[in-house]
Amino acid sequence: MTSPTPPAEPTYADRTYRSPAGLVGGVLLLLLVGWIGGDAVFRGSGRTPWLALAGLVTVVPLIVAFMLRPAVFANDRRIRIRNPFRTITVPWTAVANVRAGYSSELFTQDGTKFQLWAVPVSLRQRKKAARQKPPKAQDDRHGRRSVQADVRNANARMGEADQTVRDLREMAEGAGDGGADGAGAVVVRWAYELIAPAVAGAVALVVLFAVG
Repeated sequence: MTSPTPPAEPTYADRTYRSPAGLVGGVLLLLLVGWIGGDAVFRGSGRTPWLALAGLVTVVPLIVAFMLRPAVFANDRRIRIRNPFRTITVPWTAVANVRAGYSSELFTQDGTKFQLWAVPVSLRQRKKAARQKPPKAQDDRHGRRSVQADVRNANARMGEADQTVRDLREMAEGAGDGGADGAGAVVVRWAYELIAPAVAGAVALVVLFAVG
C-alpha cells in the first residue's frame, strides 16, 4: 500500500518593486562602458588592452550590483530584499517596522536594520507630492464621504517610495494579525558571483599599475 502524497505547499505570487530610473541608467551605463572598454581592448596597444579588460571586469559587476540587481519581492509570507551584494529573506512575523526617512529601511524584531536599495527616497518627489492639491472628496446625498476619494487624497500627498513602504508595512501588519504564515528565520546570502569578479578585476588593476 502506497502512502498518500502530501499536498503541495501553496505558492504565493510576489509583488516586485524596482527602480525604473536605476534600470534605465544601468543599461545605458553598461552600453557606454562596454563601448569605451571594448574599443580599448581591441584597438589599444601596449598595456592598454589589459588595463581596459581589468577595468571592465571590475566595473561591470559593480554597475550590475548597484543599478540592475536591487529589487524587493514580497508576498503574503515573507519579503525578499535583493541589495547590491546581499539577498535578505525575512518572514513577515520577524519584521518590526518598515519606514522611509532619507532612505527606505526594514527593521527586524531583534533590531537589525536592512536598507531597501530598490526603493530609493526622493525628497524632491516627496515635496512635489506634498504640494499637490488633493482631489476634492465627493459626498453623496446622505452626507457620506466617498471612500475612493479618501484613498486618492492620501495617495496624492505621498511620494512613490512612501507609497511602496506603506504597502509593505500593511503586508507586515497583516501577517502579524494572523493573515499569513510567516514563521522562519532571517536568511542572508552574499552575491559572490558579483563580488568575486569585481575583486579580481581590482587586484589585476593594482598589479598592472604596480608593474608598469
